[in-house]
Amino acid sequence: MSTFLTTGMIDLPIWLAIPVAVLLVLGGLITFIGALGLLRLPNFFQRIHGPAVFITVGTGCFLIASMLYFTGSEERPVMHELLITAFVLLTAPVTSMMLMRAAVYRNLRARHAKGDDTPPSAYQFPDDQ
Repeated sequence: MSTFLTTGMIDLPIWLAIPVAVLLVLGGLITFIGALGLLRLPNFFQRIHGPAVFITVGTGCFLIASMLYFTGSEERPVMHELLITAFVLLTAPVTSMMLMRAAVYRNLRARHAKGDDTPPSAYQFPDDQ
């Protein structure tokens, strides 16, 4: 049995091709689960959770697989995918949190405009001056 996987473009060692393939399949499955959550969950706050968590992790799997593949094919460390992964892992949750906070504020403003006298919650609507 050959220790190289012939892809037509390069010969990638089998010990490196297997983790790349596993990470690509795993990233695809995780991203698909996140997309299903976006489609199937009932309200905005539940729908934003799927992409925030699952698609971020799936993208991380794709980028790590890319880093391994190009490190093996170019025979030198390729680290820019690691920087992209760090930026995605840092910015995607912050973006989701800001979207959720904007939705909470919008809901509070709508409740305040209707004159809803619900008891105070963790999110207080600031008084207009």
